[in-house]
Amino acid sequence: MADEAREKEIMEKLAEAVIEYDEDMAKEWSETALSEGVEAFKAIMDGLAAGMEHVGELYDQQEYFVPELLMCADALYIGLDILKPHIDQDKVKKMGQVVIGTVQGDVHDIGKNIIKLMFDVGGFEVHDLGRDVPLESFVEEQLKTDSDIVAMSAMMTTTMMGMKKVIKMIKEKNPNVAIMLGGAPVTQDVASLFGADGYADSAGNAVQEAIKMIGQLRKLQKQS
Repeated sequence: MADEAREKEIMEKLAEAVIEYDEDMAKEWSETALSEGVEAFKAIMDGLAAGMEHVGELYDQQEYFVPELLMCADALYIGLDILKPHIDQDKVKKMGQVVIGTVQGDVHDIGKNIIKLMFDVGGFEVHDLGRDVPLESFVEEQLKTDSDIVAMSAMMTTTMMGMKKVIKMIKEKNPNVAIMLGGAPVTQDVASLFGADGYADSAGNAVQEAIKMIGQLRKLQKQS
Protein backbone atom coordinates (compact mmCIF):
# COMPACT_ATOMS: atom_id res chain seq x y z
CA MET A 1 0.00 0.00 0.00
CA ALA A 2 1.24 3.48 -0.87
CA ASP A 3 1.81 5.76 2.12
CA GLU A 4 0.15 9.17 2.24
CA ALA A 5 3.05 11.06 0.63
CA ARG A 6 3.40 8.51 -2.16
CA GLU A 7 -0.37 8.49 -2.76
CA LYS A 8 -0.31 12.29 -3.02
CA GLU A 9 2.53 12.05 -5.56
CA ILE A 10 0.56 9.51 -7.64
CA MET A 11 -2.52 11.79 -7.64
CA GLU A 12 -0.40 14.76 -8.74
CA LYS A 13 1.22 12.75 -11.55
CA LEU A 14 -2.18 11.51 -12.79
CA ALA A 15 -3.51 15.08 -12.81
CA GLU A 16 -0.34 16.32 -14.52
CA ALA A 17 -0.65 13.61 -17.21
CA VAL A 18 -4.11 14.92 -18.10
CA ILE A 19 -3.09 18.60 -17.94
CA GLU A 20 -0.01 17.95 -20.10
CA TYR A 21 -2.08 15.66 -22.41
CA ASP A 22 0.58 12.98 -22.00
CA GLU A 23 -1.04 9.60 -22.78
CA ASP A 24 2.08 7.56 -21.91
CA MET A 25 2.31 9.26 -18.55
CA ALA A 26 -1.40 8.65 -17.89
CA LYS A 27 -0.91 4.96 -18.66
CA GLU A 28 2.24 4.66 -16.54
CA TRP A 29 0.80 6.37 -13.44
CA SER A 30 -2.58 4.63 -13.65
CA GLU A 31 -0.75 1.29 -13.65
CA THR A 32 1.47 2.54 -10.80
CA ALA A 33 -1.64 3.50 -8.78
CA LEU A 34 -3.01 -0.03 -9.14
CA SER A 35 0.28 -1.80 -8.44
CA GLU A 36 0.83 0.27 -5.29
CA GLY A 37 -2.64 -0.37 -3.90
CA VAL A 38 -4.25 3.03 -4.47
CA GLU A 39 -8.04 2.74 -4.70
CA ALA A 40 -9.06 3.00 -8.35
CA PHE A 41 -12.00 5.30 -7.60
CA LYS A 42 -9.76 7.66 -5.59
CA ALA A 43 -7.16 7.67 -8.39
CA ILE A 44 -9.84 8.64 -10.89
CA MET A 45 -11.49 11.34 -8.77
CA ASP A 46 -8.45 12.90 -7.05
CA GLY A 47 -6.04 12.29 -9.94
CA LEU A 48 -7.50 12.17 -13.45
CA ALA A 49 -10.72 14.10 -12.79
CA ALA A 50 -8.87 16.74 -10.74
CA GLY A 51 -6.55 17.21 -13.71
CA MET A 52 -9.52 17.63 -16.04
CA GLU A 53 -11.01 20.22 -13.70
CA HIS A 54 -7.80 22.24 -14.02
CA VAL A 55 -7.93 21.83 -17.80
CA GLY A 56 -11.43 23.34 -17.69
CA GLU A 57 -10.02 26.34 -15.82
CA LEU A 58 -7.24 26.75 -18.41
CA TYR A 59 -9.88 26.64 -21.13
CA ASP A 60 -11.97 29.29 -19.35
CA GLN A 61 -8.87 31.48 -19.08
CA GLN A 62 -8.23 30.96 -22.82
CA GLU A 63 -4.85 29.38 -22.14
CA TYR A 64 -6.11 26.12 -23.65
CA PHE A 65 -8.35 25.80 -26.68
CA VAL A 66 -10.40 23.00 -28.24
CA PRO A 67 -7.42 20.98 -29.63
CA GLU A 68 -5.80 20.90 -26.17
CA LEU A 69 -9.10 19.93 -24.55
CA LEU A 70 -9.42 16.99 -26.91
CA MET A 71 -5.87 15.81 -26.24
CA CYS A 72 -6.39 16.14 -22.47
CA ALA A 73 -9.57 14.08 -22.77
CA ASP A 74 -7.63 11.39 -24.68
CA ALA A 75 -5.09 11.14 -21.84
CA LEU A 76 -7.94 11.02 -19.33
CA TYR A 77 -9.62 8.13 -21.17
CA ILE A 78 -6.33 6.17 -21.30
CA GLY A 79 -6.17 6.35 -17.50
CA LEU A 80 -9.86 5.60 -17.10
CA ASP A 81 -9.65 2.49 -19.26
CA ILE A 82 -6.98 1.13 -16.92
CA LEU A 83 -8.55 2.18 -13.62
CA LYS A 84 -12.30 1.78 -14.14
CA PRO A 85 -12.39 -2.05 -14.21
CA HIS A 86 -10.81 -2.02 -10.74
CA ILE A 87 -13.38 0.22 -9.05
CA ASP A 88 -14.93 -1.45 -6.02
CA GLN A 89 -18.59 -1.05 -6.98
CA ASP A 90 -19.70 -1.65 -3.38
CA LYS A 91 -17.92 1.52 -2.36
CA VAL A 92 -19.40 3.64 -5.13
CA LYS A 93 -22.87 4.69 -4.17
CA LYS A 94 -25.23 4.56 -7.16
CA MET A 95 -26.43 8.12 -7.33
CA GLY A 96 -29.21 7.77 -9.91
CA GLN A 97 -29.69 7.93 -13.66
CA VAL A 98 -28.98 10.77 -16.06
CA VAL A 99 -30.03 11.39 -19.65
CA ILE A 100 -27.48 13.69 -21.30
CA GLY A 101 -27.07 15.24 -24.72
CA THR A 102 -26.33 18.35 -26.77
CA VAL A 103 -29.52 19.90 -28.14
CA GLN A 104 -30.73 19.81 -31.73
CA GLY A 105 -28.74 21.96 -34.16
CA ASP A 106 -25.65 21.92 -31.97
CA VAL A 107 -22.74 19.61 -32.81
CA HIS A 108 -20.42 20.78 -30.03
CA ASP A 109 -19.96 17.92 -27.60
CA ILE A 110 -16.62 18.35 -25.85
CA GLY A 111 -18.14 19.95 -22.75
CA LYS A 112 -20.97 17.41 -22.77
CA ASN A 113 -18.49 14.53 -22.98
CA ILE A 114 -16.49 15.85 -20.04
CA ILE A 115 -19.65 16.27 -17.94
CA LYS A 116 -20.77 12.77 -18.97
CA LEU A 117 -17.43 11.44 -17.81
CA MET A 118 -17.79 13.18 -14.45
CA PHE A 119 -21.29 11.73 -14.00
CA ASP A 120 -19.95 8.32 -14.91
CA VAL A 121 -17.09 8.59 -12.45
CA GLY A 122 -19.41 10.05 -9.79
CA GLY A 123 -21.53 6.89 -9.70
CA PHE A 124 -24.41 7.81 -12.01
CA GLU A 125 -25.80 5.56 -14.72
CA VAL A 126 -25.53 7.69 -17.84
CA HIS A 127 -27.69 7.50 -20.98
CA ASP A 128 -25.78 9.55 -23.55
CA LEU A 129 -27.86 10.69 -26.54
CA GLY A 130 -24.85 12.33 -28.21
CA ARG A 131 -24.99 15.63 -30.08
CA ASP A 132 -27.54 17.35 -32.31
CA VAL A 133 -30.26 15.50 -30.38
CA PRO A 134 -33.88 15.98 -31.53
CA LEU A 135 -35.77 17.69 -28.72
CA GLU A 136 -38.35 14.89 -28.43
CA SER A 137 -35.56 12.34 -27.87
CA PHE A 138 -34.77 13.82 -24.46
CA VAL A 139 -38.40 13.31 -23.43
CA GLU A 140 -38.61 9.79 -24.89
CA GLU A 141 -35.34 8.66 -23.26
CA GLN A 142 -36.35 10.04 -19.87
CA LEU A 143 -39.67 8.20 -19.98
CA LYS A 144 -37.99 5.00 -21.19
CA THR A 145 -35.26 4.98 -18.51
CA ASP A 146 -37.16 6.79 -15.72
CA SER A 147 -34.00 8.86 -15.18
CA ASP A 148 -33.80 11.26 -12.26
CA ILE A 149 -31.99 13.97 -14.21
CA VAL A 150 -31.98 15.27 -17.78
CA ALA A 151 -28.81 17.24 -18.56
CA MET A 152 -28.73 19.36 -21.70
CA SER A 153 -25.85 21.26 -23.23
CA ALA A 154 -25.86 24.05 -25.82
CA MET A 155 -22.95 26.11 -27.11
CA MET A 156 -24.92 28.62 -29.20
CA THR A 157 -27.69 31.05 -28.26
CA THR A 158 -29.76 29.86 -31.23
CA THR A 159 -29.79 26.22 -30.10
CA MET A 160 -30.14 27.17 -26.44
CA MET A 161 -33.78 28.10 -27.04
CA GLY A 162 -34.58 24.42 -27.70
CA MET A 163 -33.85 23.69 -24.05
CA LYS A 164 -36.89 25.70 -22.98
CA LYS A 165 -39.15 23.52 -25.18
CA VAL A 166 -37.67 20.30 -23.79
CA ILE A 167 -38.15 21.45 -20.20
CA LYS A 168 -41.81 22.25 -20.90
CA MET A 169 -42.37 18.84 -22.58
CA ILE A 170 -40.68 16.87 -19.79
CA LYS A 171 -42.32 18.76 -16.91
CA GLU A 172 -45.76 18.21 -18.45
CA LYS A 173 -45.18 14.44 -18.54
CA ASN A 174 -43.16 14.07 -15.36
CA PRO A 175 -42.83 17.10 -13.05
CA ASN A 176 -40.46 15.23 -10.71
CA VAL A 177 -37.57 15.05 -13.17
CA ALA A 178 -34.72 17.41 -12.37
CA ILE A 179 -33.35 19.28 -15.35
CA MET A 180 -29.82 20.63 -15.57
CA LEU A 181 -28.46 22.98 -18.21
CA GLY A 182 -24.92 23.83 -19.21
CA GLY A 183 -22.89 25.34 -22.05
CA ALA A 184 -21.19 28.61 -22.96
CA PRO A 185 -24.26 30.85 -23.47
CA VAL A 186 -26.18 29.41 -20.51
CA THR A 187 -26.20 31.39 -17.27
CA GLN A 188 -27.97 30.90 -13.96
CA ASP A 189 -30.52 33.53 -15.05
CA VAL A 190 -31.22 31.66 -18.31
CA ALA A 191 -31.60 28.35 -16.44
CA SER A 192 -34.06 29.93 -14.00
CA LEU A 193 -35.98 31.64 -16.80
CA PHE A 194 -36.33 28.37 -18.72
CA GLY A 195 -37.56 26.54 -15.61
CA ALA A 196 -34.49 24.32 -15.10
CA ASP A 197 -33.67 22.91 -11.67
CA GLY A 198 -29.92 23.25 -11.92
CA TYR A 199 -27.13 24.93 -13.83
CA ALA A 200 -23.52 23.85 -14.09
CA ASP A 201 -20.72 26.20 -15.03
CA SER A 202 -18.08 23.45 -14.85
CA ALA A 203 -17.80 19.68 -15.01
CA GLY A 204 -17.08 19.22 -11.30
CA ASN A 205 -19.91 21.57 -10.46
CA ALA A 206 -22.24 19.44 -12.62
CA VAL A 207 -21.80 16.39 -10.42
CA GLN A 208 -22.26 18.43 -7.22
CA GLU A 209 -25.39 20.02 -8.69
CA ALA A 210 -26.69 16.60 -9.73
CA ILE A 211 -26.15 15.11 -6.28
CA LYS A 212 -28.02 18.07 -4.76
CA MET A 213 -30.87 17.60 -7.23
CA ILE A 214 -31.09 13.87 -6.56
CA GLY A 215 -31.39 14.68 -2.86
CA GLN A 216 -34.21 17.13 -3.56
CA LEU A 217 -35.96 14.57 -5.78
CA ARG A 218 -35.77 11.87 -3.15
CA LYS A 219 -37.34 14.27 -0.61
CA LEU A 220 -40.12 15.14 -3.06
CA GLN A 221 -40.81 11.47 -3.72
CA LYS A 222 -41.06 10.74 0.01
CA GLN A 223 -43.54 13.60 0.47
CA SER A 224 -45.78 12.53 -2.45
